[in-house]
Amino acid sequence: MELVSFLIDFILHVDKYLEAFVANYGAWVYALLFLIVFVETGVVVMPFLPGDSLLFIVGALSGAGLLNFPLACAILLVAAILGDQCNYTIGRYFGPKVFQWEDSRWFNKRAFDQAHGFYERYGGITIVLARFMPFIRTFAPFVAGVAAMGRGKFSAYNVGGALVWVLGICTAGYFFGNLPWVRQHLEKIIWGLILVPGLIAIFGAWRAGRKTA
Repeated sequence: MELVSFLIDFILHVDKYLEAFVANYGAWVYALLFLIVFVETGVVVMPFLPGDSLLFIVGALSGAGLLNFPLACAILLVAAILGDQCNYTIGRYFGPKVFQWEDSRWFNKRAFDQAHGFYERYGGITIVLARFMPFIRTFAPFVAGVAAMGRGKFSAYNVGGALVWVLGICTAGYFFGNLPWVRQHLEKIIWGLILVPGLIAIFGAWRAGRKTA
């Protein structure tokens, strides 16, 4: 429970934690940023680490002169791209093993065939949009690998999605993150960055489920 409480507090007050880290460890903060984004996007079991809120805060701290904006963006871009590639590779490794399973209570080959078809047709836009959706961005590249989406196609959309995600949110934080109103309501904004994309994803999945029902 202590770990859960710490993670929640870290996510909601990531600005304070990063400011303290910069004050105590200086340039090592860039290694920390790389690690957080790489693990959040590249390790299937770690979807709860901050993503959108972290990028926004990095932009805000850069705007306040605490971080080097181009360097921070470059490091976050590399972490996001490598993270998705790692996640995809893990899924691609397990995918062939899964496809060899017989139909059972735990596996339906037809469903996996449908997933492969879906990612071949819509996988690109899925990878890009998933960047902006907590939890989903962690699982989308893994599923793309399991569904045997072509690596070249995945890599192209991975890079494109990372560019839009990192540069878009960091730039927003750079220009707006230090406005008095934003600073005053930062915790609510972080909650919004977490909940709004998640609710949109849930609604989209619900509508898709109704159409196929």
